[in-house]
Amino acid sequence: MIDVNELRNGVTFEHDGSLYKVIEYQHNKPGRGKATIRTRVRDLRTGSVLEKTFISGDRVQDVRLDYRVAQYLYKDDDAYHFMDTESYEQPALREETLGDVVNYLTEGLEVKLTFFEGEALDIELPTAVDLEVVQAEMGVKGDTATGANKQVVTETGLKVQVPLFVEQGDTIRVDTRNGEYLTRA
Repeated sequence: MIDVNELRNGVTFEHDGSLYKVIEYQHNKPGRGKATIRTRVRDLRTGSVLEKTFISGDRVQDVRLDYRVAQYLYKDDDAYHFMDTESYEQPALREETLGDVVNYLTEGLEVKLTFFEGEALDIELPTAVDLEVVQAEMGVKGDTATGANKQVVTETGLKVQVPLFVEQGDTIRVDTRNGEYLTRA
């Protein structure tokens, strides 16, 4: 058991029979009374995002997770298939479970798979991925006193704000934590 004051972004815990991963965490201490901990969590089995509020002093069950390096293979109807690089097993995760992570998955990308009691639940992406630009507006120099940006669409469907010099066919590096352009690769 862990105290809810120890919950932070990325922490996984069990509550009411479900596994949750903290997406956002906010500690609120009013003038009187106990502090409240407001969290936005994602159910790792269903993929649904919920708001959970705890009172300071509450406890939740911590879980032991296993991690394995895997390679993204392909997507079929509603599942994304990965291959464990050591055992060559091929677990699949549903699109609802992965959420926005699917915007960064390219064939052959190495990720870290999260397992709980032998069940694949989640993936952890590298901090940056390289994506090819498949659609870009024309960058027109105009009255820009500061750096101007335009929106492009990558091979995975992710829309990213980039500088005007990025064109269709370029490969760009994108930060997977916030979806921002880093550099041209």
